[in-house]
Amino acid sequence: MTETDDTDRLLIAELSQNARLPVAKLAARLGLARTTVQARLERLERSGVIAGYTVRLSDQAQRQSIKATVLVQIRPAALPGVLTHLKRMPAVEAVHTTSGRFDLCCLLRTNNTLELDSALDQIGEIDGVILLESLIHLSTRIDRTV
Repeated sequence: MTETDDTDRLLIAELSQNARLPVAKLAARLGLARTTVQARLERLERSGVIAGYTVRLSDQAQRQSIKATVLVQIRPAALPGVLTHLKRMPAVEAVHTTSGRFDLCCLLRTNNTLELDSALDQIGEIDGVILLESLIHLSTRIDRTV
């Protein structure tokens, strides 16, 4: 990965708010030439600093879904097989390895509680899963990811 400077971080912050901004608009906001911004974007993409561009759901769309954190304890050496199953589940948005009593922290998003219940059942049935605990997100009080 490449080093980033203050200008790169400002560029990334602008893209974090709206990844569809045209290069010319980004350049104007940053006070740089369009070619400079384009070159920086290409360098950040090539070096892996920018891994891709994504869709961010509106607050209204997010309120219409159920989000949960699922803590999962697995048997030793079961991680590859468990991850293979979790990758195939559309409800699973992210999986993090953790320290402590649980081995994985899974972030899930479903349309309703029935889908969440089904996803939890599927996780519990994966070979190698010993225990899981789910935490349904009720409201977001702080979100620095946007």
